Amino acid sequence: MTQKVYIETVGCQMNVLDSELVIGALRKNGFDLTDTPAEADVLLFNTCSVREHAEEKTFSALGRVQHLKRQNPDAVIGVLGCMAQKDQELIRNRAPYVDMVVGTGQLAAVPELVAKVRETRAPQIAVSLGRADAGRHEVEASFVSYDPARDPSMRPTPFQAFVRIQIGCDKFCTYCVVPSTRGPEQSRPPEHIWQEVRQLVDQGCKEVTLLGQTVNSYVYEAGDRRTRLSDLIAGMHDVPGLERIKFVTNYPKDMTDDLLHAVRELPKVVKYLHVPVQSGCDEVLKRMKRNYTAAYYREMLARCRELVPGVSVSSDFIVGFCGETEESFQLTMDLVREAKFKNSFIFKYSERGGTKAADRYPDDVPDDVKKRRNNDLLAVQNENSRLDHRAQVGATVEVLVEGPSRLSAKTSRDRDGAGLLQLTGRSMKDHIVVFDGPMRLVGETVRVQITDASPFTLYGTAEIAERVGVEEAREPAPVVPMAKPSKFSLPLV
Repeated sequence: MTQKVYIETVGCQMNVLDSELVIGALRKNGFDLTDTPAEADVLLFNTCSVREHAEEKTFSALGRVQHLKRQNPDAVIGVLGCMAQKDQELIRNRAPYVDMVVGTGQLAAVPELVAKVRETRAPQIAVSLGRADAGRHEVEASFVSYDPARDPSMRPTPFQAFVRIQIGCDKFCTYCVVPSTRGPEQSRPPEHIWQEVRQLVDQGCKEVTLLGQTVNSYVYEAGDRRTRLSDLIAGMHDVPGLERIKFVTNYPKDMTDDLLHAVRELPKVVKYLHVPVQSGCDEVLKRMKRNYTAAYYREMLARCRELVPGVSVSSDFIVGFCGETEESFQLTMDLVREAKFKNSFIFKYSERGGTKAADRYPDDVPDDVKKRRNNDLLAVQNENSRLDHRAQVGATVEVLVEGPSRLSAKTSRDRDGAGLLQLTGRSMKDHIVVFDGPMRLVGETVRVQITDASPFTLYGTAEIAERVGVEEAREPAPVVPMAKPSKFSLPLV
């Protein structure tokens, strides 16, 4: 009988991609995917360690499936990813029924480890070397970047895909576990990436998002040839059928002019940059080991907007970091008011064991203060987002249609009686756009005239919808509630 695998993923886009690759490898070994844990022969949990909440979410999920192990002793339960790399002993102590603990650099071995569990009935632990365990080359070699058969069913949509261009990180921000959970920074060979992009386009992908912990740090050297991110993008830009290229997340000090020129000059590159700043206070940035000042970030931001006119920029912030005073926080508020980010991901500081911040600095900001600062900063950002969106009313934007919106419902009918749905997609500046249209538009790029806006959503009328007589019968778009800040984003850098 065909074996079935169930997988839960928390965390960043890199984790989403890892899960796709794991499922692709298991499919090659005869497994089918199920969304019902009780049906699964193998249950996998791909984890995140950036925040404590993510780790507790995993332990809660493991607790919910413990009874399945009692009902089916042959079921295999595995914990994958960053938590597995960092806390393998803790996982085994808190959840002794877990059969496999597989770190970020060992995911290619998942099919083999499943077979070993079944053969030996003994727990299997596969993790990469820690940075203190060996020299850099040995540690790098233990973090394997692999690309088995991709699984389109695991992608955001059938026409959008993530592509890893880099693994690991060498920035060593004091709050961050990524350098230990994903190892040293390594950039993949450009030829491998270009080939992967061509294969994805052959499978129907129209948009690729290039992923790296600090994606604009990408550089690959072979002999006398040096390939930067701008070169990498240029090398895939003219692939027939590829319509959009995105990349996340960027490190402020690696935002070079050649990359900004590529964003400006290459039509397929989305005019959007995600560049985390984390704080507007130099003393906090120093304790975070971000290696730049607030003034440097402001200059970098001005250069982005000068070289790429109209570019949209988003950021990340940590509030309540060790030693953050009210004066420090007000400097962050000032930066957000001034910077006018498209949106920001705002998080309360969560102390992570094994980081330099946990070793050096007390977590001395009370949780109620963290919550208040989070809400205060979010209020300023929401107003910036509202003004940014309102300024686009009347403009026409190109939208890659991703599918029905979360609140989709039939709002009107066209002349042929076919139901129209509330569809959603993103513009070339990464704004969420909602409009009425038929399902046949999903996966297509359409022009949408913006007629209304909320802080997080643009509403409009698609030109193709006008031609089928929708505008006469169109009901007002339902109001979308203001989005809450995401619990997870790309690993903070």
